[in-house]
Amino acid sequence: MERQKSSAQVIEAQVGGLTFLPPPEALCQQEDLDSFHQGSSLDHGGVKHDDEDGSNELLQEHSPHNLHLPNDNNADASSRDSAVDDRSHLRDNGCQKDQNEQKTSVSHVSHLLHACEETVVEWVELVSDFLQQDWSGLVLDQLKPVPSEEFSFWKNRLKNLLFIQNQLMSPEAHQVASILQADDSVYWTALQDLQSHVLEGVREAEDIVMNLTPVQQKLSEVMEMDFHQLRNNMAAVMEEVHLLWTRSDFYCQPRRMVVLLQEICNLFIHLSRKFLPGQEVIGVLVSEPGPVLEDVRLVIQTLQALKSAYSQQEAQLELQDQDQVTPTESWTFLSHLVFFHLDIFLRRLLNIQEVHCVTLQFYQLDQMVLTGVSSTLLTDGVQQVYQAFLVQVRQLSSCSCDPTDPEDQTFEQYLDQFQAQVSDLETRLVSVLSKALEDCRDVPSAAKLVKMFWFFLDRPLVQDQLPPYLNRLVEQVLMDLHHTELEFYSEREKPERFFRFRPAAAARLCWNRLLRRRTEETLRSFRTIQNLCGGVAFSQLVLKRSEQIVDLLQDFRSSVRSDWSSELESQCGVILNHSLIQISPPAHLEVAGRHQLEAILQELRYVNREGGVTLHPNTDRFLNARDNIIQTYLSLHQMVSCYNQVVGGDIEAELPLIQKQLQELKENLSELEKKTWICEGVQQESQQVLIVHSNIREARANMDTMRRIAQGWVELDLLQRSGDSLLEGGIKDQTCRGIKADGEQLLRLTQVNRSLYSADESSETWTRYLDYVDDQVQDGLLQLLLRALHFLTDSMNPQTCGPALLAVSLQLQETAGLVFEPTIDDGPVEFLKATMRDVYGAAALVPRISASRDGNYQVCLQQNPELCALEQEVMTRLLQVKEEAELLRAGLDRYSHLWLSDRKAVFQEFLTYGRQLGAGEVDAERNPATLKEFQREIQVLLTISSEVTQLEEVVLLQGWLQVDLRPFTTCLLSIILDWKHMYTHFLLESTTNSLQQVTRPAADQEESSSSTLSLIDTILLLEAAGVELPEHLAAQLQVVTSL
Repeated sequence: MERQKSSAQVIEAQVGGLTFLPPPEALCQQEDLDSFHQGSSLDHGGVKHDDEDGSNELLQEHSPHNLHLPNDNNADASSRDSAVDDRSHLRDNGCQKDQNEQKTSVSHVSHLLHACEETVVEWVELVSDFLQQDWSGLVLDQLKPVPSEEFSFWKNRLKNLLFIQNQLMSPEAHQVASILQADDSVYWTALQDLQSHVLEGVREAEDIVMNLTPVQQKLSEVMEMDFHQLRNNMAAVMEEVHLLWTRSDFYCQPRRMVVLLQEICNLFIHLSRKFLPGQEVIGVLVSEPGPVLEDVRLVIQTLQALKSAYSQQEAQLELQDQDQVTPTESWTFLSHLVFFHLDIFLRRLLNIQEVHCVTLQFYQLDQMVLTGVSSTLLTDGVQQVYQAFLVQVRQLSSCSCDPTDPEDQTFEQYLDQFQAQVSDLETRLVSVLSKALEDCRDVPSAAKLVKMFWFFLDRPLVQDQLPPYLNRLVEQVLMDLHHTELEFYSEREKPERFFRFRPAAAARLCWNRLLRRRTEETLRSFRTIQNLCGGVAFSQLVLKRSEQIVDLLQDFRSSVRSDWSSELESQCGVILNHSLIQISPPAHLEVAGRHQLEAILQELRYVNREGGVTLHPNTDRFLNARDNIIQTYLSLHQMVSCYNQVVGGDIEAELPLIQKQLQELKENLSELEKKTWICEGVQQESQQVLIVHSNIREARANMDTMRRIAQGWVELDLLQRSGDSLLEGGIKDQTCRGIKADGEQLLRLTQVNRSLYSADESSETWTRYLDYVDDQVQDGLLQLLLRALHFLTDSMNPQTCGPALLAVSLQLQETAGLVFEPTIDDGPVEFLKATMRDVYGAAALVPRISASRDGNYQVCLQQNPELCALEQEVMTRLLQVKEEAELLRAGLDRYSHLWLSDRKAVFQEFLTYGRQLGAGEVDAERNPATLKEFQREIQVLLTISSEVTQLEEVVLLQGWLQVDLRPFTTCLLSIILDWKHMYTHFLLESTTNSLQQVTRPAADQEESSSSTLSLIDTILLLEAAGVELPEHLAAQLQVVTSL
């Protein structure tokens, strides 16, 4: 049974990686064990030792705990499996020995005791090796463990210690203790010490595991957070470490705390490297370094927050050590031991951050454009530096190492080379900036240039080389302040020339403010470069000089304000007692003291805007009543304007109608002349003027409308051309309706004006007013009719006419011969007479405005000399065009024989006599027509046809009557064609007969050979005349030709 238990412990040690304590082999032999007990009884007389119970209590003081942690010391346990089996075998063999052999009992007791002592020695070695294991050794070996590894170490250690403690409390261990105690062996004390050390180790491990658990939980929470949340949780992590130090009885050792803090630093280094993109930290320099730079800064801030949290907890421990009765031991170890690896990693991150910052700074040079004398050269210099920097950035970003690995020194080599090149580029850029500063003509330009390069000025190399150039700007600042002072003394008497549209005092204050603003701008420019100059004496000198100028300007401003206050007091006193209005001859009304009042109001606006001006009683009184005074002024200004419009804008016919109202207004204005600007009720008294003005203004507007209506008729076209540019018949209905509507509106407006003037309809003044309006209307209608008749005369004038005005056609009729359609008398003459009647009729569409005048406007206008003269001119143009038309018709009568002659009679005479007989020829000699005479007649007809074809299609008579000749030419060409057909038909029949005779027999030919026309010549003549032979004749001709 004991053997099986021992084997189970061996297996447990192998599986769990625990330390196995093998029992002595002699305990497995029952014979030796019995001999030992017998010998022990003989030696000690069967007396039991007092220490036996104590040893049992020591072995049973602690019970094993159920913990599961790995252990490193399992080699011995696994190597002794076979030994346990051998001891079990020996014990079985020993039990079979002869109990009666007394000679060998003493030998067995010695052997068993020796075996127990060797076992204790082995146990002490195994346990001592395990107890001497220290976690800090890993850190001392330059490893970089994380807290989770230490947590596992202490849990495994506790599990192994409890396993060892359980073995020391086993029956085998009790037997070993009994044997050693019975023999009073020195190893009994060693076994007791071993048990005490194991017990102390269990207490230590339990304490550490229990107090490390909160730290482990907090770190687990932190590892599950987003990296952006870590910085806010560093204090909580260090607080747990602080509590571990104060609560644990065994962990509050500097060595262990340093190791734990280093492990925490290693953990956050690992998380930081995992958060950063590794090699891309430098690779993004050529694309977009901004986001990665923010990540690097976040990591740096997070790790610095860890160090800050450590410092806070360290300071808190020191305070607790001073304040508490039982002081808590503070952290006496040096912080650089804790943050050794973290500081190396931080330095690497700071170098990376510096590279990114420098890159972003140099990238700003891309769009930089300098101004000044050498702007192009300087800008090119900046761009050359920028392009050279891009080359260095590409080389650095091409490195294949991980910049976040502090143990990789390859990046340091790239970094050193990059920084050396950057220093050279900074030197070149400083030279460009220095030249640009030398070209600056004033301090603001230099300050602007410094602001432009501000991102670059914090570089150490720049701060070493640039101050000499900036110091010269300080001298320029002092020079600008001196010029400001000189300008003050030279221009202070007449500064208003710079501000012409402001009051004199306000102009002085504006000028003073301008100088002060210039001084402040100079001082502000100096403060831009003040920190770069590095000289306290310069700063004090500039500040003192600027304070002197500011004090000088302040004194001048106070003096101007005082004088302005006294002047305003005098002017306000005069205006407050001034009358409101005054009447200038003959009847012009104006606001009294208007210009002085406007000047004071303007100055008071500047006083309120300026502030700090003392107000004396009259000024204060005026200012308090300013709103009422302004309202009164506006009312009076409106009233004066209205009154002057009423008086100055009247017409002769209107003045009698408003005479009574004007008298009432003058009486009202007499009362206003007695009031001043502080009197009340001015607005109510001005209302009567506004009412009269409103009525008269509306009546005058109506009069203007009536004038516009009458004058608008001048632009109205009563006569218009149609789509083919010929004159349309009559006036359009839309035009007539518009004229009629205008007349009705005129009548309505006159009635409205009678109401506005409050005039009596039967009064003489109103009658004269209507006569005035009537004259306006009649004049407008006269212009309308003149426009229409001028249109006719201009269109009929050969020198000024445009397209044809009217159109007729010339036709050839069988009975009447040449006639115009329509005739001149029935067409153009009657059309134009009707058109002029319609033009005069347009005047009758407007109702008569005047009641004292007889007849409508048409009757009056028909007697107008101008209209009569134009009408007579139209009739004259008609007679002229009629005469020219007759001449045209007479000229075409030369072709009359073609349509008047009897074609058959004429042709018969031609065939008989070879020509047409004259009127007196009765007995002429017969001479039959030959082929030549046929040719002559046909040629005459072709010539006439050509002449007729070349006649113009349309003829314009007198430039305005269009005559269409196409009907005439078409008819005449048809007649000519008939004449020609008569001759050619005869020739065609002659040709047919000739062909028939040729194809007949000879006897028949002799009988019918009476034809005198040559066949061939006849055919040629027909072809010349454009006549084609019929197909049957052409066939016969081909047969004859073949014979």
